[in-house]
Amino acid sequence: MNCTDHVDEEVHGKVLEVDLHGRLSREDYEVFVPETEKLIGQYGKIRILVTMHDFHGWDAGALWEDTKWNVKHFNQIERLAVVGEKTWHRLMTGFCRPFTSAQVRYFTHEQLAAARAWINEF
Repeated sequence: MNCTDHVDEEVHGKVLEVDLHGRLSREDYEVFVPETEKLIGQYGKIRILVTMHDFHGWDAGALWEDTKWNVKHFNQIERLAVVGEKTWHRLMTGFCRPFTSAQVRYFTHEQLAAARAWINEF
């Protein structure tokens, strides 16, 4: 599913794969949030695999939407795999740990298959 110019999503059962690119805006969350909440409503807890390709972060509106989403869904994320290409992508994984009860792991793009295997294991 193509949400906007900055977020692409694919759903596989209770696993949501999100590819981020460019700079996220508040409008990106207007589609992303309802889709994730639909999955949470269906499964209770979900798993998210985030890949970042040429990702430059969030504008102020998107950062606020992201913060609100994280607070609201703190306990509904079971696993979060972050696949990135820059040092700050790896550091972001550590930063988000206090804001979720999920198991969180960072992978490089070369480890994408390992990230998918981990996010899908029981």
